[in-house]
Amino acid sequence: MADDQRVKVGGSDLEVFPLVLGGNTFGWTSDEATSRRVLDEYVEAGGNFVDTADVYSAWAPGNAGGESEIILGRWLAVRGNRDRVVIATKVSEHPQYKGLSRANVLAAADESLLRLGVDEIDLYYAHFDDKATPLEETAAAFDELVKAGKIRAIGLSNYTADRIEEWFRIAREHGYALPVALEPHYNLVHRGNYERTLAPIAARENLSVFPYFSLAAGFLTGKYRSAADAEGKAREGMVAGYLTAAGFALVDALDRVAKAHDAAIATVVLAWLRHRPQVAGPIASARTPEQLPALVASTTLDLTADEVAALDRASEPFAK
Repeated sequence: MADDQRVKVGGSDLEVFPLVLGGNTFGWTSDEATSRRVLDEYVEAGGNFVDTADVYSAWAPGNAGGESEIILGRWLAVRGNRDRVVIATKVSEHPQYKGLSRANVLAAADESLLRLGVDEIDLYYAHFDDKATPLEETAAAFDELVKAGKIRAIGLSNYTADRIEEWFRIAREHGYALPVALEPHYNLVHRGNYERTLAPIAARENLSVFPYFSLAAGFLTGKYRSAADAEGKAREGMVAGYLTAAGFALVDALDRVAKAHDAAIATVVLAWLRHRPQVAGPIASARTPEQLPALVASTTLDLTADEVAALDRASEPFAK
């Protein structure tokens, strides 16, 4: 993809590929060698935006958090391509840096900078809201990082519309840097909250939206065509709520559109997200390089208005 086809992130100077590579698999389901191959092939395909978090992947046995950032940092150092890759990471969930107090945000940012081996984080997200810390303190801490040159731009993830509006009010009142990006849980089987409450404020505040769980833990790739297909699988619990008549009808609708374009179902799912208002690019992870082509193909797949409408209708049960 040519540079002039990249999309701007809100009112920042960041310009990114319309498919974000999720770094949650690095050091978890992808070892370091495989992670590097995924990163290499993503960049070779024109990608330039990698999304990680300081907590990735503390949940895995033997991990302490920060593994993804370390692997990403080593890859940047080996490839010498820091100036060509936009890095997003997050704070609030690392076992040693929980919450969004000023002291925690500043310390966690320094640790992320060290693990990534960079001087500046391009996009720094408040990962989960911290109701125990005054929002004024958190917004001030993020602004402090911007002024110190440690982060270029601010993002919000997993925030309610009310709390996003409050952040903007505080930032404007004090002259702080404004958030430019929003990372919500949004996909064809999880539409209602984003479309009802978050999309309006994203449009009003010019927030670029980068949805996570774009493929609904694999359900939206078409691998589950019946409840029996999920039995005993690692993600059975994560997809259980979608194993319904409405869910399978949606997969059938996706299959029809995919066949019309000779594309993978995952490609169509990501293309649908790309067509949504304010969405600058969905986040998708690839455990292996072989999974990447279907994801990257979404950046050039243009769905017709009729196809988008058909998928909207098929996913209507999940838009409530």
